[in-house]
Amino acid sequence: MSAENEVREASNKFYAALNQTLCGENNRMADVWSHNSSVTTLHPIGGREVGWDKVNDSFNQVSKIASDGRVVLKNQMIQVFSDMAFEVGIEQVQQLTLAGQDVKGEVRVTNIYHKDGDAWKMIHHHSDTLPVMMEILASLQSK
Repeated sequence: MSAENEVREASNKFYAALNQTLCGENNRMADVWSHNSSVTTLHPIGGREVGWDKVNDSFNQVSKIASDGRVVLKNQMIQVFSDMAFEVGIEQVQQLTLAGQDVKGEVRVTNIYHKDGDAWKMIHHHSDTLPVMMEILASLQSK
């Protein structure tokens, strides 16, 4: 299998884990991420997390208020450089209930992967912010 196809497979696993998280269960995300202190994420809900524990906690928090989620990556482009790779595309939030409110939208995304042994693991996930998600979280925090 080519390196690009291996990264595409890692991406498919990430989006399967993300969709599971957006359906209220975050037990597959750990399989797709590197677990080191330098991994990062910038979610559509805003903020930045650094280190596996904080990244994982952010996905856990989202899973507690999310249900019926479905995100699809469109316009995927992958570039591989030795043991590093990135992909860019558009995440389409086709359906999602977040804290009881329906969410739909599109955000640009960049994901970075590192080859760890025989497996490609995510080390960075960055998407545009999605204002409707930020408004829902702000209303939850003000309660």
